[in-house]
Parts: sequence; C-alpha cells; structure tokens
Amino acid sequence: MGINDLPSEIRRFKEVREDHDFTQAEFAEQLGIKNSTADIERGRTKLSGQVITELLRLFHINPLWIYGYSKQKYLNTDKSDVSPKVVVVDQQDQENMVLVNQKAAAGYPNNIADVEWYQKLPAFDLPLPQYRNATYRGFQVEGDSMLPNFRPEDWVLAKGVESLDYASDNKVYVIVMQDAVVVKKLQKLPDTSKVLLISINKEYAPYEVPVNDIQEIWQVNSKLTFNLEENSSNNLLKELQQSMEDLKAQMTQFKA
Repeated sequence: MGINDLPSEIRRFKEVREDHDFTQAEFAEQLGIKNSTADIERGRTKLSGQVITELLRLFHINPLWIYGYSKQKYLNTDKSDVSPKVVVVDQQDQENMVLVNQKAAAGYPNNIADVEWYQKLPAFDLPLPQYRNATYRGFQVEGDSMLPNFRPEDWVLAKGVESLDYASDNKVYVIVMQDAVVVKKLQKLPDTSKVLLISINKEYAPYEVPVNDIQEIWQVNSKLTFNLEENSSNNLLKELQQSMEDLKAQMTQFKA
C-alpha cells in the first residue's frame, strides 16, 4: 500500500511525527504505544481514541484536522478550554445532538476525540429554538447524588461551554473528567487551579477537582424523565396526607 493509498488520518498522524522529528519508536513512547508506530503508519492498526487524545494533550493537535474535517491543525488546550472536542453533523451539515448513555459514558473520556466512536452513538435533531446556535449533547444520569432534581436513568440535555470562564457558580453541569463523566453543581474557588463539585443530594459531600483534569463542560438546561407517573402519585399522596391533617385539625378545633 503506497503512502497515497493510506487513509488521510494516517498520513496526518505521520506528518505530526515528522514535524517533531521523532523516530517511530520515540513517537510510540510519547503516545504510550508499545514498541513503534510503524503498524499505524502502514495502515495495519487503526488510530484509537486514546492515541487521538494524546495527540491533543501532548501536541495540541486538532482531532477534526486529523480526520479531515478541519483545516485548523492546532487547538488552544490551555486549562480554560473545555469546549466540545468533536461536533457531530448530519448529511445536511446540521449539528446533531449525540446521546451518551450510562454505558457509553464509561468510555467517553478516553474516546473524547475519536470521531468514529461518536458515529456509533444515537444522534438526533431537536427542532426547537432553545437548541439552536450552540452544540448540545444528551447524557444519562447515573446514581442518586443529584436527587431529587435528577433521578437515575433521567437524561440531561446540555450545551457545550467554550471556556471555564463562561461557567457560573451553582448551575448544574456535566463535567467530563479524564476518567469519568459526572453531573454536578460547579463552584469556582479562590485557587483558580481547582473547582468545587457539589451534589444536590446532601448525603454526598462536595469535593475539589483540578481544572487540568477537566476535558469538557456542558451546561444542563433541560432533562428527559420517565418517572412522571411515580412523581404524580407521590404528589397526590402528599396532597391527600395534607388534607387529612387539615381535617384532623378542624375536627379538634370543632370539639374544643
């Protein structure tokens, strides 16, 4: 297979290595690949999401440039850049909202820059004005740390945030860390190298995370829930209990 027969992402991968004057063995060591990058450069091994992430982290290489979706080779990866690393579009070049369920969320941090990985996830267009002029993504809630506002299995729909500077205290965000995806309230600290993540459920204590560990931030502005009947029943039960208490109070007052 000649160099021109290789996929464009392989040719760009080799270009990055040559830009930095690395041998194949040296480049492999930088990227955490065993032995050599020779198999990748011959097209025998596909570029993994982890390798793409390392290219971004170490050399500021734009994942969209690697895959031919952008002419911008380098990205600004300073600590305030928490913007979406990949944007998914439909056949008409309109942005789609990708849905990341609980299972996919486990692999999201390591595949954050892998265009092919996103293409395996469900995506749709929500034709409402609230979801225009920005990048939105859906994440499924796991665990009970955000009760009662967000229940396990709920979906939150969230807007991509370009920079930590645009994040506001006490709003709810999806925070994509290096090794996890969490839904939390965010609070900035005097020490700008850290932020405080806060659960709504008071049983969970707030905790600090280094800003450098944050890859993306998504501001939650709506949710999808499938517990309406259960919630309605609970509300009805509370109303009935209150009515009974009121009736008891009236009876007591009448007897007096």
